[in-house]
Amino acid sequence: MPIRQQPRRTARVLALLSLAQFRGNAEKIEQLEINDLLLGAIRSLTTEVENALETASDELNRSNEQIFKSETRTTNVGSAKEMLKDAIAFTQKAINRLGTVLELPEFVQLSQQAQVREYAIELITTVNRRQGEINQMLDDVMIDWKLNRLSLIDGNILRIAVAEMAFLQIEPKVAINEAVEMAKTYSDDDGFRFINGVLRKISDQLTK
Repeated sequence: MPIRQQPRRTARVLALLSLAQFRGNAEKIEQLEINDLLLGAIRSLTTEVENALETASDELNRSNEQIFKSETRTTNVGSAKEMLKDAIAFTQKAINRLGTVLELPEFVQLSQQAQVREYAIELITTVNRRQGEINQMLDDVMIDWKLNRLSLIDGNILRIAVAEMAFLQIEPKVAINEAVEMAKTYSDDDGFRFINGVLRKISDQLTK
């Protein structure tokens, strides 16, 4: 059973998962209800589940083809094993996301919904309104890398944390720790390390 979370932690997750669903008109965003945010988050997660399962299916098909070929070419066995490992990884990702889809409504029900809604909307509107500045700050510290090359989830984790540090007066340590925790759940295996490094550079710049 999901445990009760702090309102702002739940708000960050809702903002992260629904950010791509709500862009543009700030006035309309400010009128969103908690159920709208929850629906946006679930839609985003559902899309991820579908994409992960589709990719896993493709990898399984490719693996099967290589296994059949391996009857005459032993070199194809290693390739088939790698494809099978990838398929398992994508399936596990889909299972994890599906678990979040099932738990998220209960997390919200267990939280202080008014505070969750207020802070989630503040995060979404701040990221949308200040996106140009936020993106530039991130690009400036990512050596040999650009924000638009990151996954949508990783980019939005970074944007939310920068919005908190630069515009919402959240302590850098808190914003970074929360971003790292979200990355451990929603990013790739090593994503949280990359995100931690980028945000520490941003923090150093802001505190100069």
